[in-house]
Amino acid sequence: MSVTVARSLDEALESLARVPESLVLSGGTDAMVEINFGHRRPRHVVAVDRVPELAGWQRDGSTLRIGAGVTYTALEGPPFSVLVPALSHASRTVGSPQIRNAGTIGGNVAMASPAGDTLPVLAALDASIELHRVGEIRLVPWHEFFVGPKKTTRRDDELVVAVHVPVRRGPQSFLKVGTRNAMVISVASVCLAVDLDERSVGCGLGAVGPVPLRAPAAEAWVAEQLVWGGDTVRARQSSLAVEFGRRVAEASRPIDDHRGTASFRRHAISICAERALERAFEVDAGQSGKPGQSGLQSGAQ
Repeated sequence: MSVTVARSLDEALESLARVPESLVLSGGTDAMVEINFGHRRPRHVVAVDRVPELAGWQRDGSTLRIGAGVTYTALEGPPFSVLVPALSHASRTVGSPQIRNAGTIGGNVAMASPAGDTLPVLAALDASIELHRVGEIRLVPWHEFFVGPKKTTRRDDELVVAVHVPVRRGPQSFLKVGTRNAMVISVASVCLAVDLDERSVGCGLGAVGPVPLRAPAAEAWVAEQLVWGGDTVRARQSSLAVEFGRRVAEASRPIDDHRGTASFRRHAISICAERALERAFEVDAGQSGKPGQSGLQSGAQ
């Protein structure tokens, strides 16, 4: 096995162009597990953890461009915890501190595991994936990028360089269920993101389908049940969250595996969606990510 330790983006892309079937390695938190269990035997490895172009982030208007090399640990704190709080919430649930120090958002995206913790957030926020290869750059919407379990539309000579995430004004929340309380792969996960300006709700689902999913019918229904103001939003009835969870579960496509049955996953996703809606409104809608007065109130007064 040969290895290229890239020191620039151009060097990484040139190496992928020479050996398109190369394994791209950054934190290695997923890839090394597959290698150690004999599930993958790469002929060539391109290490990109020293590529400076992957390590930063920029904000352009209402969009945050996050480099593929940004770690979960970095995502936990400012500015991400203020601009995209659900992404910070999800990052805090990933593995141990050592895993969060090494693992990256680009690796999570490129691996495309149905249980990837950041993927429901990217789905809920309608993120896009920035891909580079020699002489070409393309931006692919999340729903076109993920096509199956650990399968994407990334070409063999392309590199995931960044993730483009819309910055939305409104509360967000992320919840996951696992087989234990910490350092666990998701059995089911939900991200809920409210957009006060568009008066819409995005709900991303993880580990209950072959790819990250959305619940468009449930999203449209719950948006109609909310009374929208400039910086506040409230519910028309107190039973809103329970019904929302039921409708979200209908959008799931779970399977039985060693971590849980399809029926358990469907139940778990319903409860997670219910609680996500409640928790999203435990912050002041005008100050997303900061504790404040609840914006979710019963309309029956």
